[in-house]
Amino acid sequence: MANQELLQKVFNRMGFKEFRWIDPKEIVVAQWVRMKCMFGCDSYGKNASCPPNTPSIPECRTIFDSYKLGTIFRFSKRLDDPEERHEWTKGVNKELHELEKQVFNAGHYKAFMLFVDNCRLCRDCTSSRASCRNKKMARPSPEAMGVDVFDTATKFGLSINVLPDEHQEMNMYAILLIE
Repeated sequence: MANQELLQKVFNRMGFKEFRWIDPKEIVVAQWVRMKCMFGCDSYGKNASCPPNTPSIPECRTIFDSYKLGTIFRFSKRLDDPEERHEWTKGVNKELHELEKQVFNAGHYKAFMLFVDNCRLCRDCTSSRASCRNKKMARPSPEAMGVDVFDTATKFGLSINVLPDEHQEMNMYAILLIE
């Protein structure tokens, strides 16, 4: 079983202070999330870590159900230029990948991170897992795995709102599956 106190020290040392311990079986997964990816996201079919390059919704549920412990991390940011979001989340995702690596090296071989946003590690994505240039680092977002982020964040006592103005402070979430 994970030493949550030790992991919390790792999280804090790396600057990840706002999170909740979760039972991954309680992550809310829904088919409508995939539909929103298909009909509303510019990355659909263009990112190696986005649908249709991710497991089906039933497979995602099975994956979450195979874990006993996880964490959900909250990140908030206000940007003057909404176009800066992807550059900011790219940096956050690199830090999250390093956190996954630290948790893995602490003995949690099942550790797997879901990034706060589309992977975006490469300037130009190859659009397929087979030709991905960063296979070891690329990760899907919670939404790419069918996670209803609003219901899941709320379930674990974290705030999230629909933002009618893109200049408002946004809340974004990452999920670390641990064991």
